[in-house]
Amino acid sequence: MILRDSTEQIEFVTCISAQTTYIPTMAIDLIPNAPTVNRVVVAMSGGVDSSTTAALMVEAGYEVIGVTLKLYDSGGGIERKGACCAGKDIVDARRVAEKLKIPHYVLDYESRFRDEVIDDFAESYLRGETPIPCVRCNQTVKFRDLLATAKDLDAEALVTGHYVRRVEGLAGPELHRGADLTKDQSYFLFATTRPQLSYLWFPLGSMEKAETRYHAERFQLPVSDKPDSQDICFVSNGDYAQLLGKLRPNSWEPGDIVDVNGKRLGGHRGIVHFTIGQRRGLGVAVGEPLYVIHIDPPSRQVVVGPKEYLKWQSCVITDVNWLVEPRKLSENYDVQVKIRSSAPLLTARLAVMDEKRWRVTFSEPTSATSPGQAVVIYKAERMLGGGWITRDET
Repeated sequence: MILRDSTEQIEFVTCISAQTTYIPTMAIDLIPNAPTVNRVVVAMSGGVDSSTTAALMVEAGYEVIGVTLKLYDSGGGIERKGACCAGKDIVDARRVAEKLKIPHYVLDYESRFRDEVIDDFAESYLRGETPIPCVRCNQTVKFRDLLATAKDLDAEALVTGHYVRRVEGLAGPELHRGADLTKDQSYFLFATTRPQLSYLWFPLGSMEKAETRYHAERFQLPVSDKPDSQDICFVSNGDYAQLLGKLRPNSWEPGDIVDVNGKRLGGHRGIVHFTIGQRRGLGVAVGEPLYVIHIDPPSRQVVVGPKEYLKWQSCVITDVNWLVEPRKLSENYDVQVKIRSSAPLLTARLAVMDEKRWRVTFSEPTSATSPGQAVVIYKAERMLGGGWITRDET
C-alpha cells in the first residue's frame, strides 16, 4: 500500500560551499554514462546516510525517486533515538525529499516485515539461537521486495546508503568492504544475490562517516545532525525479552541453569533472556566468572561454564549464499571470515560437507560462535558470501 506520494518535480539548486567539495567515486563514475537523466530509486530511512545518498544522486544529475518503508508500528517509541523505519523517521525522510524537490513514496511493508523479520526473530530465540534481523530485513523486504518495486518504477538502479563498495570485476560486479572499516556493513549484506548486486548502487562506500556528515551539512539537509540508528529498530529500549514475551508467551517458561556436568546452579525465567557468551545477569554465582555456553530449548536448560568452553575450533554453516562461483566441492581453501559485524577478520579454511553445508575451521580457537549468527567470508577486501551457523555438526 502506498501511503503518500508527492510527484512534483522542481529544479534542484545545489548549495555552494567555500570548503572542498567531496564527490563519491561512484557518482563520478556514473555521470559520464548518463545520456540525459536516468531514473534511480533511493531507499530513504530518514537517517543521514540515506538522505545524503539521495542528495548526491540529485547533484549527479539523476532523476531520483525517494522510497521509505513503513516496517513496524513504533507506538510509544516514535521519538526514541536510534530507531528507523517508523514514526519520526518517515517524517524526516519526507522533509528531506521536500528539501531536494524529489518525489517521495511511503510503502506500507509492515505485514511483510512482521512475517519475514519479526516472526523469524522470535522463532530463532525459541530455538536457542541468536538472530540477526538486519540481515533478514536486507534479504527480504529491502533487497527483494523494494528492489522489485524499483523495477516497477522503471528505475535503472536501487541506491542505498550502505557503507559497502560495488566494484566492477572481470566476471561482473563484486561486493567489497566499505572504505571506512568502522562503518563497513558488508557483514549485513552477505545474503545479497548476484542478480540483486547488479542492480544495486552504494555511493557512500568510498567515504568515511565524517565525509557523509560534511555533505549533509553542505546540502543543508534537515537531518544533518541526526544520531545514527542503533540496536534493533523494532525493539524498544533494547529489551528483547519483553518483546518476545508479547510475541511468544511460552518463551518465558522457567527452566534450570546448570553447569557443564549437569549440576543445577539455579533457575531462570525463560531461555529468551540468554545468548551464547553472555556473562552478566545469569543470577548464579560460584566464585568464578561464568558464561552461557549452550542453550537447550527442549529441556529449557541454560548451560554455563568457564570462558574456555566458549572456544570453538570450527563450526558448520548452512544456506550459504555465494557472490562468486564456489570452487570444486572436493577442494579446501583459505579465506578470512567474520563471525560478528564488529569483529576483526579471522583466517580460516573452508571445506564442503554436502550441497548445503560447509565446515569453517579457524586458524585459532574462536570465542562465542552462536547458532543463528553468520559466518561471512572474505578474500582481503572482497566479500565472497556467507552462511548461517548451525547446531548440526555431523
